[in-house]
Amino acid sequence: MIKQTLTAALCIALSLAAHVASAVEEGDPAPDFSLPSIYSDRPDVTFEGLAGKTVYVDFWASWCAPCLTSLPLYNDMYNKYKDQGLEVVAINVDNPVEDGLDFLLDTPLDFLIPSDPDGEMATQFNVIGMPSSYLISPDGEVKLVHMGFRPSDMEMIEAAIVENLPE
Repeated sequence: MIKQTLTAALCIALSLAAHVASAVEEGDPAPDFSLPSIYSDRPDVTFEGLAGKTVYVDFWASWCAPCLTSLPLYNDMYNKYKDQGLEVVAINVDNPVEDGLDFLLDTPLDFLIPSDPDGEMATQFNVIGMPSSYLISPDGEVKLVHMGFRPSDMEMIEAAIVENLPE
């Protein structure tokens, strides 16, 4: 019985290690993506369409309190740096999509908001919690991976963005 328990524990540990090892990390090339906008009247959001920009990708859901705190702050940051080449892409993972739309009715945002209700992009980025964010340089390299959110994180996030804006 002990041997079976230890074997099961080892399998779980190796599985978790493999899961973490395959996560998108700083220095990796950013995963390619193409997702529909959460708004049915707007075009798809593609990584290819953002070439040459500094892209801040944030995975969020309407049930995630830190996500809902971060999005208006990201909106302010986007408006501050968009003319310098920043694009914010806030990927909503709500299923049903209407849950994310309900939040956006009360909190309009100016940046791109694609929808990933089946979690395909979240899986590709290996998102393990909400919110999860990735700063991608104009050459497509992941420069920052940030899990969770506190308002005090904004200073560090903004500094990383400014450091990676296109020249």
